[in-house]
Amino acid sequence: MPEVTHKEVAPGTVVVSLSGKLMIGTASGEVVSLVESLLRSGARKIVFDLSGVPNIDSTWIGQIIAVYGKIADANAEMRIAGAAGHVLHTFHISQLDSIFQFRGSVEEALQD
Repeated sequence: MPEVTHKEVAPGTVVVSLSGKLMIGTASGEVVSLVESLLRSGARKIVFDLSGVPNIDSTWIGQIIAVYGKIADANAEMRIAGAAGHVLHTFHISQLDSIFQFRGSVEEALQD
């Protein structure tokens, strides 16, 4: 079962950490609800830390796309940090790496 945690690291900046296999039926809707709540609370930059994710499926990719839309609609910013291996390859194959901002680490994603 994946784990979803979040932490405000600066005013309006939140890191959402996902860990475990992100596969169908594993709380994907929880992320959408969390992002909606963070945006209502004033988050302007949301960084998704995927460094603890070994696999991701199309259901979760769909959820990431959904939250990207919500974040963009709120004139906020989304970045993805720590994606590697299969996870990064999945985003590349679907050409989402040309839409989302990927950084090697959370620290890099928090810069600028």
